[in-house]
Amino acid sequence: MQSVARPYGQRPFPLPKFVSIHSVSFLIQNALLITANANDDIYHGDLLIEGSHIREIGKVSRPAVRTLDATGMWALPGFVQTHVHLCQTLFRGLADDLELLDWLQRRIWPLEAAHNAASLYWSARLGIAELLKGGTTTVLSMETVRHTEEAFRAIEETGIRAVAGKCIMDVGDAPAPLQEESGSALEESLALLRQWNGRADGRIRYAFAPRFALSCSREIMEEIGRTAKKSQTLVHTHASENKKEVELVRQQTGQANVEYFRSIGLTAPNLFLAHCIWLNDREISILRETETRVTHCPSSNLKLASGIADITRYKKEGLVLSLGADGAACNNNLDMFQEMKFAALLQKILHGPTALPARDVFRLATIEGAQALHCEGEIGSLEAGKRADIVIFDPRDATLWPNHDVYSTLVYAGRPQNVRYVFVNGQLLVERGRLACQEEEEVLRKSEEALTELLPRAERLGFR
Repeated sequence: MQSVARPYGQRPFPLPKFVSIHSVSFLIQNALLITANANDDIYHGDLLIEGSHIREIGKVSRPAVRTLDATGMWALPGFVQTHVHLCQTLFRGLADDLELLDWLQRRIWPLEAAHNAASLYWSARLGIAELLKGGTTTVLSMETVRHTEEAFRAIEETGIRAVAGKCIMDVGDAPAPLQEESGSALEESLALLRQWNGRADGRIRYAFAPRFALSCSREIMEEIGRTAKKSQTLVHTHASENKKEVELVRQQTGQANVEYFRSIGLTAPNLFLAHCIWLNDREISILRETETRVTHCPSSNLKLASGIADITRYKKEGLVLSLGADGAACNNNLDMFQEMKFAALLQKILHGPTALPARDVFRLATIEGAQALHCEGEIGSLEAGKRADIVIFDPRDATLWPNHDVYSTLVYAGRPQNVRYVFVNGQLLVERGRLACQEEEEVLRKSEEALTELLPRAERLGFR
């Protein structure tokens, strides 16, 4: 399988100001280890974190600076979400009960167009806080057209692992602040790539993010494909989410979404397509042949009434799959436990009760998400030598008891409230269910202030 190379230009950076250094050496003892390794091993043992990596797993006798007795708790790999919009977290509850294209034109585009640097920063900070508290340690995020550097600043400061990119929109009828000339859109994207790709010890990576076929000219899509291959960078876009969208793409291009992307040289192992609900047989074959990635977002698809992606068929066809919550404006949360549960339940409606069992869904949320991002050698499972992206989950709760099967408990009953500790790159970011390196009250206050100032701007730009 072709693999995207490691980001170039990596160099050490100082620890961000919000990140603790307590986990330079951290011993987690007596946990039930749900490894998500090749054998799906589950056993009681210890984890030794040194610096940013898991140094030992199993029975560890070496001392550490800090020790956590995890007796009765479970250690699992951090969740990997491959489609979110940090820029939309402020818009939770402002775009309900609409289908996709109305949702975009009447609510999301005016709201995104109203972002300034401060509101984008606090939207990202709020989204990251929710993600970390829910056990998500890695995201692939599409931002909006302007102020993407503020999202990267939030990512760097808060310690989450992320692949993110500036949204590109060079055609269509979006509000003026979301319209841009093709050349300047690419120039800004390349500047962000140079500035952010590989920063923070490789924890931050860049992805080109053309919004979808209806918002991007053929010329810019072709150039993104060429540039991404040359720079070995991911491309993150939407496809075949909504029937009307599919019809409009066919009217404009003469082809279905994936067929169009294939014709312009975009389908490849570095391309992520969010949703992919309405695919024809030829498109499924193209995705398999080109190893193009598909991100399933079940809650968003339900709330926007977009449809149900046939993930069971896609798995049988050999497509590369992963999960994402989408945005807080269409979900309305960033909860991977919810996405796992809905992913499983929806396939049972389509194919019967044995379709997509809990263990398979858990792998989609962990190691297979890492594989989709071409970083399974670093994250996605609990193994010595991998990055220390670890979640400590406490199942000792009346809503989860008894725990006959770990995968059943996590997928069908798990909740963010049961996440007790979260490490990313060896840094302790959630401790006893609270953000360890951020002031949550400040995030809530500042994000509310930013939204209060944003809404009048959005109304002037057509929000209704």
